[in-house]
Amino acid sequence: MTETTVTSPSIPEAGSVVMYTTSWCGYCRRLKTQLDSAGIGYTEINIEEVPGTAEYVQAVNGGNQTVPTLVFPDGTSATNPSLADVKARLTV
Repeated sequence: MTETTVTSPSIPEAGSVVMYTTSWCGYCRRLKTQLDSAGIGYTEINIEEVPGTAEYVQAVNGGNQTVPTLVFPDGTSATNPSLADVKARLTV
């Protein structure tokens, strides 16, 4: 079995995340509000507007364009994480 590594088109700076979203995603809006309240910086990328990003999200989510998909400074990703999960991954 071969493991495939998919690299995000955008890697965030330390202490922040890249959030792949859509304009209609309620989970994305909720997480953005929580990140704002917690003072965690993020770069939002709408997969319906930025070429190549929907394919990245699909690649890390088993063929699904599931948002929010977050990328952390170490290049790892998480799909629809809780605020607690984001904080824990940023403090490692």
